[in-house]
Amino acid sequence: MIFSSVFFLFAFLPVVILGHFWIPERFRNLFLLLASLLFYFWGENWLVFIVIASVAANYVCSILISGAFRPGPVVPIPEGARRSPRQKAVLALAIAVNLGLLVYFKYANFMVTGVLGELFGAKGSFFDGWKEILLPLGISFYTFQAMSYVIDVYRGNTAATRSFIDFACYVTCFPQLVAGPIVRYRDIAGQLVRRIVTPEGFAEGIGRFVTGLSKKVIIANTVGKTADAVFALPPDNLDAPHAWLGVLCYTLQIYFDFSGYSDMAIGLGRMLGFRYLENFNYPYIASSVQEFWRRWHISLSTWFRDYLYIPLGGNRGSRLRTMINLWTVFILCGLWHGASWNFLAWGAYHGLFLVFERAGFKRTLERVPNVFGHVYTLLVVMTGWMLFRADTLSHAWVTAKAAFGFGSAFPQAVSIRYYLGNDVLAAIVLGVLFSMPAASYVTSLAPFFRSRGYHWVRYVGWMVLLMICSMRLANDVYNPFIYFRF
Repeated sequence: MIFSSVFFLFAFLPVVILGHFWIPERFRNLFLLLASLLFYFWGENWLVFIVIASVAANYVCSILISGAFRPGPVVPIPEGARRSPRQKAVLALAIAVNLGLLVYFKYANFMVTGVLGELFGAKGSFFDGWKEILLPLGISFYTFQAMSYVIDVYRGNTAATRSFIDFACYVTCFPQLVAGPIVRYRDIAGQLVRRIVTPEGFAEGIGRFVTGLSKKVIIANTVGKTADAVFALPPDNLDAPHAWLGVLCYTLQIYFDFSGYSDMAIGLGRMLGFRYLENFNYPYIASSVQEFWRRWHISLSTWFRDYLYIPLGGNRGSRLRTMINLWTVFILCGLWHGASWNFLAWGAYHGLFLVFERAGFKRTLERVPNVFGHVYTLLVVMTGWMLFRADTLSHAWVTAKAAFGFGSAFPQAVSIRYYLGNDVLAAIVLGVLFSMPAASYVTSLAPFFRSRGYHWVRYVGWMVLLMICSMRLANDVYNPFIYFRF
């Protein structure tokens, strides 16, 4: 089940919202837990038990680390206190279980067929008995989320909870279960105990959800078809204009697809009384790759910073050590996105530019007009999306060669106008416009946008957008969510 489906919008969601406010407050987390498991089961069937096993393992480990099995109030472990060998062993066990599930379900196929098959040349009968392992949706998100909780309990950043229902609701809550954002337990611990939903907050949640749905259905789905068509072209039919059209469309698709999902998750959370942190902040207006990663997928960037980069030493060591730490983190960030050489190369590619900027190029960017930084960053990011979108490294290489004028396209390649229907052109214009904080800029200009009358205009606008999205969803079968496979 996905958010941008007619069944979710007009059956599942209304029932969950009504049920959540109808039942007594003390049973709401249980209700949300059951609804979330049903939401996951709808698409993944019995793979839902992987989520349940992850929740159970992390819950037990947090109880053992915090000492919550003893009577008395549960308080955070003092940050400066010495950790016992038992606590260290349980933390190591929790990390091993989480990473073990992730490695088995997400990377086993790649390690067998990709590493052994391609790198070491294992062929033929070696793979006869291998059955491909299914990838559970959202395993990267809920694994990182659960692991952050156990680590925070160990560090003393949050108190453990004795309530299995509350913890399971935190991990599995359907707005952020399969594609984030990655929510820290300490950010919503109080909201799990008591949630307050005001009419204004509920209305804002609806607006945020409809905004995200519109990003997904009106912009991402429209340009996504063109991106798919261009990236499916054979090398002989790919020239520079076609390649850049495909990359531009994919650049818009992945941003509006993923930020749209995050908007929907944040909006759903508001409707249920949760306040999730922002996950995107107009990343395409960044003037450096460092700034891009402070604006793109913020919950993942901060997760890697807090739970990997800083424990590795961060920037506390030598300059060389800092650069190694940074590059290592981004190689792993690439692998987090997917089990293939393309994602590993994409992470290493971004890591190299971050190292390059830290080595001194960032100071150069700060001394020149911002426009140069914007152009440089967009060029780096869009070239990186070639690695991210292509099926193989060779496919990415062919696309990059064509984009930079070294391709081998024949003159009879299909005209670029074939891929640029009016709907695609409109979606590109809207995508470029709303990749920038244009709406915030416009609303800050006139007093009307701060008046009560404007609120009613917004409500009518949200209704119109919801109707448009519903009609498009009813008539169009093209409706992928890119980040579901990560």
